[in-house]
Amino acid sequence: MTAPQTVPLDRTVIGLPIEDLDTPTLLLDGPASQRNLARMAEFFRGRKARLRPHFKNHKCPELARRQQEAGSLVGFTCAKLGEAEVLAEHGFADILIANQVVGRRKLARLAALAGKIRVMVAVDDWEQARTISEAAFAAGVTVGVLIEVDIGMGRCGVASGELAVQLAEKLVGLPGLQFRGIQAYEGHAVYTNDPARRAESVEQSMAKAVDARRQIEKRGIPVDLISGGSSSTYKTTGRMEGVDEIQAGTYATMDWRYAQMSPEFEIALSVLARVISKRPSVAVLDVGIKGAGAEFGTPRIKDFPEAEVPSFMSEEHCVVKNAPDAWRVGDAVHLLPSHACSTCNLHRALYVHDGGRVVDVWPIEGSGRLT
Repeated sequence: MTAPQTVPLDRTVIGLPIEDLDTPTLLLDGPASQRNLARMAEFFRGRKARLRPHFKNHKCPELARRQQEAGSLVGFTCAKLGEAEVLAEHGFADILIANQVVGRRKLARLAALAGKIRVMVAVDDWEQARTISEAAFAAGVTVGVLIEVDIGMGRCGVASGELAVQLAEKLVGLPGLQFRGIQAYEGHAVYTNDPARRAESVEQSMAKAVDARRQIEKRGIPVDLISGGSSSTYKTTGRMEGVDEIQAGTYATMDWRYAQMSPEFEIALSVLARVISKRPSVAVLDVGIKGAGAEFGTPRIKDFPEAEVPSFMSEEHCVVKNAPDAWRVGDAVHLLPSHACSTCNLHRALYVHDGGRVVDVWPIEGSGRLT
C-alpha cells in the first residue's frame, strides 16, 4: 500500500482574510459544508438505506472524517484503489471501490488492502472475479464483490438480471471472495433538470437492479445490499425498497451545476482567482482548466451573476465578459466550477474559511490518485 501523499501546507495563513491568499487557491466555506453534511445525515437518520459517501468528490480525509462524524454512514465509496489506500491509511475501515480492479499490480495492492480493512469491489466479468480470487486466496484474505448491473449508464456492468444471476452462481464458493450484492449507478439521470422526470427515470433504472437482486435471491443466493445513488437522486433511491446504500458525494462541497439539481445544499466550494488584466467590460483571471473543472458548463463568478465566462479552454486564463467596471487588476474573485470532483483533483489543499478568514488548511491527499 502506498503512503498518503504529503504536501507542504502553509498554515501561517490561518487567520488571514481569504483575499490575502495566493491565487488560484481552492476554498471551502466551512460552515456551509458542515450544514450540507448535517442535512444529508438527517435525511438518512432512521431509514433503512444508509450513506456510503463517494470520496472521489473531495478526496480529503479530513472532510471524510467530518462526514463520518455527521452520522448515517456505513462506510465510504472510492473510484480508485489509490483513493481507498489513502482512506485506509487514515483509519477508515469499510470501503467500496465502485469500479473494476484489473491488472497484476493492482490486484496485489487490493489483496494487501484487504488484509487491513474491509473492502469491496465491483465486477461484471468472470475473468475479473477469477483473478481477484487468485490474488486474495494467495494472500490469505477475503475481498467482497458486488456485481455491477448496467441500469442505463452504458458504461460497466452486466446487461440483464439473468446475466447477473449467472455471474453470481459462478462467484459463490470462489476462494478469497465473498459475494455481497449489486453495484448500480443511475448516472444517466443525475443531471435531468426536471425533478419529476429525474425521479421517474431513477425509479425505472434502479428497479432493474432491484429485479436482478430478486432473481439472484430466488436462486437461493443471499444478497446483502444494493449500492448506488447520488447527491441529486438520493431522495428517490434513499426511499426505494431493496436499495441499501447511497453513494452521494458532491453534497459535501457542491458546485453550481449540482446545486441546480439539489438546491437544498449550499455551494461551499470555490476557486479564489485574481484579476490580472482589465479593459472595459472584460477581465482576465489567473486560473484556467488546470485549476477548475468545467465538464458540465463554464465557471460562474460568485456574487456577480451578470459576469459571463463564454468559454473555458485556456490552461491558465479565464476571460470574463460583462466584468464590473469596479474590478481592478489585483482584485480577488470567487470562481464557481461546474464540477467539484475534477476541481478537487487539480488541487493539493483545501483552504477552509469562515466569516471571510482562513480557519484551517486541509490536505487533499487523494488528489492525483489515478491508479
